[in-house]
Amino acid sequence: MTTTTIALSEYLMFSATLFSLGAAGIFINRKNLIVLLMCIELMLLAVNTNFVAFSRYWNDMSGQVFVFFILTVAAVEAAIGLAILVVLFRDRLTIDVNSISSLHG
Repeated sequence: MTTTTIALSEYLMFSATLFSLGAAGIFINRKNLIVLLMCIELMLLAVNTNFVAFSRYWNDMSGQVFVFFILTVAAVEAAIGLAILVVLFRDRLTIDVNSISSLHG
């Protein structure tokens, strides 16, 4: 049985690709709020991948502890973002970001 190890540079390339896809999704799609939230989650996943990769490379657990904090923040961000989205959809019957920008009563 052979074991293959993945180099740190491959983790970093994967993370850079994920982060680039998330950033491109934010810049390309400026209308759908759900897709914007998904792109932010993709960027946070790229950061988590970096933390875990460097944590394994340096044999230090602090990077993996930071991942737990980031996952907590991401879960709260998703829950609050979706709650705001549901309230806005009930009020305006759309999730278009351009119509959300006018928040006057």
